[in-house]
Amino acid sequence: MELLDVILRPVITEQSMLVMDEKKYTFDVAVTANKTLVKQAVEKAFDVKVKSVNIMNVKPKFKRMGKYAGYTKKRRKAIVTLTADSKDIQLFNEAE
Repeated sequence: MELLDVILRPVITEQSMLVMDEKKYTFDVAVTANKTLVKQAVEKAFDVKVKSVNIMNVKPKFKRMGKYAGYTKKRRKAIVTLTADSKDIQLFNEAE
């Protein structure tokens, strides 16, 4: 698995935006990824220093759409904490 294939997308929620002030960033990662792979991928992609990585599995939810029913895909979330002297990750372009 390539390092840049590990990180799928950033998770943009109200809670994840609040913890960005503490240098914690949340990403959806590949289901097969482990903490070491996530750390290496974030350091390579964003050129930052990673202090710790916490990973959680998100179970699929039951969803209905009219008479059709099924489950969403299972996914894996990683919360990456950066070191104090590391620069911030820019997820959004700042418009001027």
